[in-house]
Amino acid sequence: MSRPALEVADIFRSHGPAWRRANAGHVSLGQLKVMSAIENCRTAALGGHVARCEDCAYTTIAYNSCRNRHCPKCQGAAAKQWLAEREADLLPVPYYHVVFTLPAPISDIAYQNKAAIYDILFKASAETLIAIAADPKHLGARVGITSVLHTWGSALTHHPHVHMIVPGGGISLDGSKWVSCRPGFFLPVRVLSRLFRRLFLEKLMAAHGAGRLNFFGDHAPLADPQCFAAYLAPLRRSEWVVYSKRPFGGPEAVLAYLARYTHRVAIADSRLIAFDEQSVTFKWKDYRIEGRDRYKGMTLATDEFIRRFLIHVLPKGLHRIRHYGLFAKSSCADNIARARELLAVAKPQDEPAGAAVDHSKPPCPCCGGRMIIIEVFQRGATPRHRPTDPTNRIRIDTS
Repeated sequence: MSRPALEVADIFRSHGPAWRRANAGHVSLGQLKVMSAIENCRTAALGGHVARCEDCAYTTIAYNSCRNRHCPKCQGAAAKQWLAEREADLLPVPYYHVVFTLPAPISDIAYQNKAAIYDILFKASAETLIAIAADPKHLGARVGITSVLHTWGSALTHHPHVHMIVPGGGISLDGSKWVSCRPGFFLPVRVLSRLFRRLFLEKLMAAHGAGRLNFFGDHAPLADPQCFAAYLAPLRRSEWVVYSKRPFGGPEAVLAYLARYTHRVAIADSRLIAFDEQSVTFKWKDYRIEGRDRYKGMTLATDEFIRRFLIHVLPKGLHRIRHYGLFAKSSCADNIARARELLAVAKPQDEPAGAAVDHSKPPCPCCGGRMIIIEVFQRGATPRHRPTDPTNRIRIDTS
């Protein structure tokens, strides 16, 4: 895959030092670490290795990745590995995509209480789906959920929401059969929305009462219980956004869709259009408009672009991919085996030893031969071997 013409790393390397000086004291250690990781990713600062083709001696230098979960360059490989591990868990049933979104007033206080409120979002949405699915009036079954947290809108604004990928059915409450949902319909979104609103606000009030929320600036008065209750009062009557998309085409489509969501970061390098000392221009999607006109370009001051990117740095230790119900880690394997038994489908066969192809080592770009590592160099070191001149990259095709 060719390198994008412009990367978030380019913006951070060029403008990051000045931005850090201008915002000293207002940037968290976690945000500073993310900036440093992205700036150093796949550069000599992290070390790397030299690989040479066994056939034509073509030589290339590969620098190490930072592997930070917020880095646009590192998430592709991480997603592939994660998806490979999930493939064996897929069931031969339709899958649905359900999204739970927080209203703007909650998003505002979530910005100051990320760990607490993101955790409540995960738990309230999962409990909602599990409870409604278990209700005999709807599905009457235990379901499995994979939840992924996103905190951004297309314009990099703070917009916390959870994407759920859910099989269209579950194991009956007595464990005796597989219960499928109606074709093309999973669960009623209005019922989900009402229960989600109630559970979330209950958990939020409990967190406030336990002193687990902090408020600063204009929101400082919300530390008072009465002010906080008054702030939430309108939200108890408003509609909270929950929606369910149509089912996927099959297991392959589910994996492809998961790949788009599980390891996505606030903005991909491919969305960047232009950058200078004053501004950054990038592609964004206006969801209020239908059709091709929804794809637009947005220009932000460079300082504002960096600020918006960094507000999506997650608190240390917070898992943004979680599994619930049948997919909860403690019993996932047993539940999937039981589901396969009830669906009368065999477990996927393990790949024979030696049959797997190592995609982590791409073939020689000149002749397609096998590349072997001839040198490993440490952080900040200069490799002894030099890469082959790019002008000599001529692919020999003997087919």
